[in-house]
Amino acid sequence: MTSPMSVSNFQNQSHSSADEVRNPEKTLVEIVRLEDFTFGRFKFEPGWSWSNCIKPVVGTESCQASHAGYCVSGSMTVRMDDGTQKTIVAGESYTIPPGHNAWVDGDEDFVGIEVMSAEHYAKS
Repeated sequence: MTSPMSVSNFQNQSHSSADEVRNPEKTLVEIVRLEDFTFGRFKFEPGWSWSNCIKPVVGTESCQASHAGYCVSGSMTVRMDDGTQKTIVAGESYTIPPGHNAWVDGDEDFVGIEVMSAEHYAKS
């Protein structure tokens, strides 16, 4: 059986030694590139919201990135442009289509590992 995706190199790298780091307000995006994949560890501090911290960087009315990831810790609420709203909590995997706003809930950092939007997230 052939897999739709495969890798040819055995690699590993810590996000603490990231290939690229982006640090808008209350945001830390640590990028690791392995073979043809980009992984992002996203850390959003309490008080973070997409509209206050990322919108000024990217200049769109709502987040236009597609996300697929896993919440390591914390809690974040996402509201789609159509009003649909869900909260993502530690231990959950998630997908989020373009057209949304989001904010950290509570007093704990939201930490997520992203496998789809990392290459372009929080870049102008």
